[in-house]
Formats: sequence, structure tokens, C-alpha cells
Amino acid sequence: MRNLFLIIDEKYLKDTYDYLWEILREYGLKFLGAIVILVIGWKIIKVINRLVKKIFDRKEVEPTLRYFLENLIDILLKVMLIIAALTQAGIKTTSFIAVLGAAGLALGMALQGSLSNFAGGALILFFKPFKVGDLIEAQGLKGEVKEIQIFVTKLIVDGNKTAIIPNGALANEKIINYNEGDKLRVDIKIGISYDSDIDLARKILLDLMYAHPDILNEPAPTVQVLDLGDSSVELLIRPWTTPSQYWNVYFHVMEQSKKQLEKGGIKIPFPQRDVHIYNHPS
Repeated sequence: MRNLFLIIDEKYLKDTYDYLWEILREYGLKFLGAIVILVIGWKIIKVINRLVKKIFDRKEVEPTLRYFLENLIDILLKVMLIIAALTQAGIKTTSFIAVLGAAGLALGMALQGSLSNFAGGALILFFKPFKVGDLIEAQGLKGEVKEIQIFVTKLIVDGNKTAIIPNGALANEKIINYNEGDKLRVDIKIGISYDSDIDLARKILLDLMYAHPDILNEPAPTVQVLDLGDSSVELLIRPWTTPSQYWNVYFHVMEQSKKQLEKGGIKIPFPQRDVHIYNHPS
């Protein structure tokens, strides 16, 4: 009986040994290759992360966007590395990748609007078509940029009201940035009567602008005839100023133009219509 148990134990041990050796022979090199891929890939990911940080430093990417993108790139690279290592080890990852793809597609469709706004915010923060404090015109609104978030941009518009614009729409439409240069032209229209002297009106308006401390002498302000309207000669007043003084100059010149023109005897007409009544005998 003892000999029988010994024979069984020896056979069991031999079968176990052969089984383990078969597994080691079949999967040992694969597991070793997977470990090598993980070690080398991890070092490559660290190098890529350092390069990404240097690029963001050079581009002066906004901190919120930078933190998000750095983590996103790091996670994606590590997921790709783990999938490559599992594939090398002989583990089938096709189903896993398919599930991830389906989940990503479903999430993308559910969050389509939010993802569009996020992508728009990322583009705005990365390429910086405008910054906080700039005077811009977009989506039919004109105001000062108060805050740039990842999903929306806030503007201060007339009356100190806050306008919130989704970044998806903002990034895909035209934007006029009044602060792109160090000088900004203010266009103001004002009408004078046909009986008034155009040259005298031009002199009054130019004297007004040259006396204003926030209006630049170079480029020089101009006053030109823009249109011959139904009831007035329309003048276009064009002073130049710095972006920060745009509204100050606009409102001051608009108000003082009326006061100084009237003081100088220049009439500012209002629309009027002559009505002629004829009596016809019955």
C-alpha cells in the first residue's frame, strides 16, 4: 500500500512538474516580454510627460487646461501601455477594447453639447484669441472679458450685466478683439443740417478731439462726410485711443459733439417729413 501511494505521489509530482514546465515554456517568454514592455514603456511615458510640460510652459497654457491635459495624456498613454503588455502576455484584449470603445461612444453622444463646449474652451485657452480684460465682439455681444472657463466665457456688457457664452459656439464663430493692438479707432456718426457749414463743423469736432487727453494725436483724428441722408449730412468722426479708454472716448465725444456743434451754430436735425394736403372739389 505504501509503495502504491509513493507511485501515485511521484506520478502526481511528475504531472505537475510537466504542466508547470509547459506553462513556463509557453508563457514565460511572453510574460518576460510584457514586463520589459511595461518597464521601458513607463520610462518613455515619463519622457513624453516632461516634453508635454515643456511645451505647455513655452506656450504659457492656462493652468486649469494644462492640469487637465497633462493628466489626460498621462492616463491615455498608460492605458495604451497596459493593453500592449497584456497583448504581449497572451491575454486577449479585443473584447476589452470593444467595451471601452462602445462606452466612449455612448458617453460622447450623451455629452455631445458639453464636449463641444469643452473642446471650444480648450482651443480658446490654448490659442488665446483673447484674454481676460480684452474688449471683444462675438455672438452679437460686445463687452469686456470677465472670465474664461473650460465650458463658458463670461463678458461684462452694457449696464454691467454678465453675459455667459458657451465656448463651443464662441470658438466656431468670428470674434473681433479690440485689444489685439495698442491703438483702437472709435467710429461715431453724427448728422448736421444741409444748411450748416461742413468745414466749420469739422473744425469744431477736431478741436474737441485734440483737446481730449485720452485721444491720440497719432494717428490723427478725422472727420469725413459719410452720407447725404434724407434730412441730414452724416459725418463720421474717427478718433484713436487706447483699448482701455474706448468707451470713455466714445461717450465723451458723442455728448460733447452735440454740445459744441450747437454752441457753434451748427444744427443737428431730426428726421422730418413734409405733408402736403390738397382739397379736390367733389
